[in-house]
Amino acid sequence: MGHERIEWIPDPGYWAIANHEVVAAISADSTRFCSSRGILVAEIGSTYDSPPTMMHTDPPDHTVYRALVQPAFGRRRMKTLEDSIRARVEPVAAVLCNGEVHDLVDLLAVPVPIHVIIELLGIDHVETSRVKGWSDAAIPDAMEMSDEDRMAAMGDMVTELLTTAARRREDPAADVLSELTNAEVTLDGVTHRLDDTELAMFGVQLVVAGNETTRNAIAGGLIALAQRPDQWQRLVDDPTLAPLAVEEILRWTSPVVSFLRTAVVDVTLPVPRLAGAAPDELTIAANDPVLLLYGEANRDPIEFGDTADLFDVGRTPNHHLAFGFGTHFCLGAALARIEIRVVLEALLAQGRMPSLVGDVRYSPSQIIAGVEFAEVQFLPA
Repeated sequence: MGHERIEWIPDPGYWAIANHEVVAAISADSTRFCSSRGILVAEIGSTYDSPPTMMHTDPPDHTVYRALVQPAFGRRRMKTLEDSIRARVEPVAAVLCNGEVHDLVDLLAVPVPIHVIIELLGIDHVETSRVKGWSDAAIPDAMEMSDEDRMAAMGDMVTELLTTAARRREDPAADVLSELTNAEVTLDGVTHRLDDTELAMFGVQLVVAGNETTRNAIAGGLIALAQRPDQWQRLVDDPTLAPLAVEEILRWTSPVVSFLRTAVVDVTLPVPRLAGAAPDELTIAANDPVLLLYGEANRDPIEFGDTADLFDVGRTPNHHLAFGFGTHFCLGAALARIEIRVVLEALLAQGRMPSLVGDVRYSPSQIIAGVEFAEVQFLPA
């Protein structure tokens, strides 16, 4: 990739952008860069009769969807979830830190976010393993799975979500599916409600995005800390660094590798360069796909300086793009931050030091920076 961290990839034809400022600028510009023509490289050239996810929408449709869903992720609900998250995490942290070797993915990183999503959606009757199967099926290449099995898992997820939503329409409960099923918003004099297709779209997105990214941030963050005992010790010495450590974990792991946008018109953008070099310009032609590389942008030395490639639990400022930016900023960002912080606090309270045992196995997915297996042993500090 060139010095400005931008490159044209001729096959299949798209701009790959890892320049932090340019990624942020494009993410914030939903007028000139659309999501409705696909958010993955595999979708280049695709069109949809109805959006597969909310991430595939642009204003004004996205504005309506956001207004319908945003109240379900308000600060009050997120705060009330913290106690239940802590109650679930602390016993697991005690087991993880009992001196034995454990797979932190299977014991901690997978079940905690899934249980949170199950509680949030109000599908407590569904087993964790079943929800994990749904999530794995929705992420291309995340797991070895036949097309038939993948479609079956996706169908099972949609059926379960819509069946539960139908019950909530008649008998609402204190969960997000109830709120979505019965939500309405009036914009420009028009009242909007979600139909079953839209409810399924939101339900699938919440199940997948609500657990997959947090799962891999927790796993990847703990791996980074196990590899850097000096950074763990900093947290032991000063637990108030935990919120900054959460942001560094998000920057470092960048669970969503990249998303695509498509230029609607010809666009010329300024391209910042390293100190001492004059700014450059990038001209993107109408209909050019643009791949926003969040993980690479989160290591951009123009933004993060000489320590861009170092894991620093006290990093500040930390303007990472792990949750996206602009119109499509992650709805569940506050919840993910709470989950990661609670995990850190619970493990630090055990007074032990994490150590990796053997190799880490990563997911082959090009979309999610996933961790499949990572054995750790927490030893006396």
